[in-house]
Amino acid sequence: MEKLIVCAHKRPNALCRLVCFPWAGGGTSQLAQWSTLLSNSIEVLCVRFPGRETRLNEPFAKDMTSLVNEVTSVLLKDFQEKPFAFFGHSFGSYLSFAVALHLKKKYGLEPVHLFSSGAHAPHSEEIRSIKRIPISDTKDEEVLAYIQKIGGTPTELLHNEDIRKHVVLTFKEDIRVLQTFSFEKAEMGIPFCCDITCFNGSDDILHDLQAWQELTSGDTSFYELPGGHFYLLEPSNEIFLTKHITRCIENAGL
Repeated sequence: MEKLIVCAHKRPNALCRLVCFPWAGGGTSQLAQWSTLLSNSIEVLCVRFPGRETRLNEPFAKDMTSLVNEVTSVLLKDFQEKPFAFFGHSFGSYLSFAVALHLKKKYGLEPVHLFSSGAHAPHSEEIRSIKRIPISDTKDEEVLAYIQKIGGTPTELLHNEDIRKHVVLTFKEDIRVLQTFSFEKAEMGIPFCCDITCFNGSDDILHDLQAWQELTSGDTSFYELPGGHFYLLEPSNEIFLTKHITRCIENAGL
């Protein structure tokens, strides 16, 4: 449990758990601290992917299925015990969706709310285009330039050669995992009945958000906040996000 999950503030009496899934190349430090901003009725769990932080010496995940299976096996008892919601940003949004889909198909469980951030709908054409990126042949310099362009990684860290190499490697390995992700809506119908909220940065690329509506019989909401791909790291946006998430969860009729 402690290997995969970071829980900065344990709240055994919480009504609901919010499971946070970080972005490609990301760790748990930012999202795990949301527990200080969210209501005491919500316990925050943040997923730690292999190949970073305390899992630095572990091999990276081979594919999306292995990550989904790890998250599910470790947290299944918690999911069965009390209501849960998912928040994922970018790569984390696709992983959270894949975990939610697996839980629904195999165990009849689903989140009370699914929060997606900075991500296309999982059945969009844009996801297929990501699969066509020859990540193995992409030069580290190109990946580094992209990481610097979208932000999210402190510049001072990238000045250290060892850290810079690891950041680039981790990002590439996470994209490789994303390329193994596959979801064909035509085979599924409408998979969920929970509400879905999509967040996006106003200066980020245009994401295919509207198609998220096709994935639930519940309500779907859309919010654009000021900033680029990592708009969520801005303190004012963090406050908006955590207040809104708290309100949505507390209004979910737990």
